Amino acid sequence: MIREIMKDETFLSRKAEPAGEEDLETARDLLETLRAHREGCVGMAANMIGVNKRVIAFQTEGDQYMVMFNPEIVKRSGPYQAEEGCLSLTGVRTAKRWRSIKVRYENERFQVRLKTFTGWTAEIIQHEIDHCEGILI
Repeated sequence: MIREIMKDETFLSRKAEPAGEEDLETARDLLETLRAHREGCVGMAANMIGVNKRVIAFQTEGDQYMVMFNPEIVKRSGPYQAEEGCLSLTGVRTAKRWRSIKVRYENERFQVRLKTFTGWTAEIIQHEIDHCEGILI
């Protein structure tokens, strides 16, 4: 189901709760909503559709979509300043990002995975993990 985009900064500033198997439908809704906004959005966190759980979805450089449950960055390198926009917020803002990140997350079967991301995909993931932490750019 395509959900409405949350714009309430008080809600968006809350740290997300851990996700579980009961959040698979949220992940499906997140992907559908992301696809519906693909012209102006490449990633979303569950709180952007009003669900305060640690679930993110994003488009990779190969135009594939990926979902992560309970993502956390465990290693980072190559800091830089980025300018980013967000569907939930107005305008463009600066944020400190890392060129390379290693992320521990759970897939749709809640199997733990560890993967390194670089470049544009890494920046998107960092933005969405910030949403999970209640950090607004």
